[in-house]
Amino acid sequence: MERVAVRFGSPTPAMPSRDVGRSVEFYRDVLDFEVVHAEDGFALLRRDAATLTLWGATDESWRDQLDREKPVCSGAESFIAGTASFRVEVEGVDELYAHCNERGVVHPNGHLAGTEWGTREFGVLDPDGNLIGFWEERR
Repeated sequence: MERVAVRFGSPTPAMPSRDVGRSVEFYRDVLDFEVVHAEDGFALLRRDAATLTLWGATDESWRDQLDREKPVCSGAESFIAGTASFRVEVEGVDELYAHCNERGVVHPNGHLAGTEWGTREFGVLDPDGNLIGFWEERR
């Protein structure tokens, strides 16, 4: 199979949120992302080379669904928020860990540690419980 002549850039994760405004505040105020664009139910944020989108997972209609045989299918159900994750390579993982630990957002099982594959990494939970992993190559 012939490879397509295309160059991929950095991925842009799309994170579900029950309250996009609250999530914007977290990514802006805790992780120092810049808000590029925000409107009802959607936001685009950036820090250095990392770009992130937030989208409203706010559909509560699944709670009142009478026909349990019919699938839930709007794609924006509120229960989706808290099920997503992404990872970001950083320079300065120790400093970022200290920053996040002071703010109480480090995942209870995600404290800074070295891995067998040569990285140091830790995890943070956003307000919905989505996981953000930060990692750096060991020097």
